[in-house]
Amino acid sequence: MEWTIKRFEELTLQELYDILRLRCEVFVVEQSCPYPDVDGRDSQSFQLFGCDAQGKICACLRILDRGQTFPEHSIGRVLVRRDCRGSGLAREMLNRAVRFVKETGGGNIRIEAQAHLREFYRQAGFTPCSPVYLEDGIEHIEMLYQNEN
Repeated sequence: MEWTIKRFEELTLQELYDILRLRCEVFVVEQSCPYPDVDGRDSQSFQLFGCDAQGKICACLRILDRGQTFPEHSIGRVLVRRDCRGSGLAREMLNRAVRFVKETGGGNIRIEAQAHLREFYRQAGFTPCSPVYLEDGIEHIEMLYQNEN
């Protein structure tokens, strides 16, 4: 797996297209959840993505600076392509994102996790910090990573 992290303006058009297409496939089509994925925040974020040997994106997420969504940094749009799931890519990618935040200024990280993934994020060091709530018809929960920087 080749991992890349880029600011929005550093992405090639093909990388941007592939990221947005994959997010649509997973979050809109697979999860049957029509919602505005292109929300204006990508242009102010980092995109972390992993490509297989053929250059096809297998996993991606975005890292938002402090103040974009929360007072803390945030990680969102976390996904692994269906045929790549169960291989540990999500954990590896999340660990890379947390390490990137630590290395580029630190601070806590707040996420809005799908509630059924709470244990996955808890194992990565995130702690629930809100009650479960509905967002776009899917149960979510805010979780916080306390950075010991």
